[in-house]
Amino acid sequence: MYKVIIVEDEDIIRKGLVYSVPWAEMDCNVVGEAANGIEGLELIREHNPDIAVIDINMPVMDGFQMLENSYEQYNYAPIILSGYSDFEYAKRAIHYGVKGYLLKPLNMADMKEAVRLAKRECEIRGAWISHQKTKEDWESTSVLKDFQKQPVEDRLARRMLEYIFENYQQKIVMQDLVDHLNYSEAFLNRKFKDAVGTTFNDYLNRYRIQKALEMIREGELPIQDIAWKSGIGDYKYFRVVFRKYLGCSPKEYMKEISS
Repeated sequence: MYKVIIVEDEDIIRKGLVYSVPWAEMDCNVVGEAANGIEGLELIREHNPDIAVIDINMPVMDGFQMLENSYEQYNYAPIILSGYSDFEYAKRAIHYGVKGYLLKPLNMADMKEAVRLAKRECEIRGAWISHQKTKEDWESTSVLKDFQKQPVEDRLARRMLEYIFENYQQKIVMQDLVDHLNYSEAFLNRKFKDAVGTTFNDYLNRYRIQKALEMIREGELPIQDIAWKSGIGDYKYFRVVFRKYLGCSPKEYMKEISS
């Protein structure tokens, strides 16, 4: 399914988008919602969505600022919401490849068409990326490379990383770190994110998937065993997490590196 986030400051409209649009019928799943551009950026970094429905006029950080800070890196398909039929807004939206510029109050038919076009853009982009990748590219894929460029200097964050490295195959929850390090959950979460650049849970999932990639490349274990040895466990859930970070299923990845 296509991952969708909703970024809209008006609570009634945001909830309406989440619960009134027939996302499942369109093979989409809303993975998060935010009330401003700053929260929207956090969602994008956490979920790497396929489609983002974004209001233009929001407090703290508006929709265009959010696009400027995320579109080139994450390359999602944006759908813009606005209360104004403004030519300059529309012109800026075109710059970001917007697949729908929708005026409030929203029309459901227009929304469905915008989602259809956004999905099509995702399909085209995915096919192009797959076409461009060589066997060597697939084999060298890393889901941790963005977090390995600089050493982690914070002592407490390093201890949290060490805990992941030593225990990733076990069931880990943040309470384990609270008990192990004797700090509050909120403090540890903040320390880790400031030092590493992502949340503890996101890094844990990435580390497990990276270990799974190494085991897949070794070619010695069936994929169901790899799911368990990576620490994720159930294969169905493993497949969901794998696709989130790689953009393909484990079997599709295995096919690419064996071709």
